[in-house]
Amino acid sequence: MKSTHETKIPSTDEAWDNRALGADEAYVAVVKASELQLDASAGTQLISVRMSVSMIEDLKLIAQINGLGYQTLMKQVLGRFVECEKKAIWNQIVSKQLTVEPTLQEPRQRKRAGT
Repeated sequence: MKSTHETKIPSTDEAWDNRALGADEAYVAVVKASELQLDASAGTQLISVRMSVSMIEDLKLIAQINGLGYQTLMKQVLGRFVECEKKAIWNQIVSKQLTVEPTLQEPRQRKRAGT
């Protein structure tokens, strides 16, 4: 009888998603601070997000069509959303300030003809 460590499992997104890979306690270890330097130097942080299965499948399909990994696609999509939201918020702030604050300069007096 073969142990689970001798059984080869193909490294696929599905194997990670259905926990065939990465879920065995034999492979769990505490990450050392020195190992986190890669994330820190790249400006990234590991997170865990729950999403509907159908959305993940759609993202995988879109990513495959575009020749990307689905996690890369998710980062790109979220990045675009964040940039658009920041611009919209900035525009709202500026718009409110322009309508609330009086102009700093006095309006120019019109010159009358002949004066």
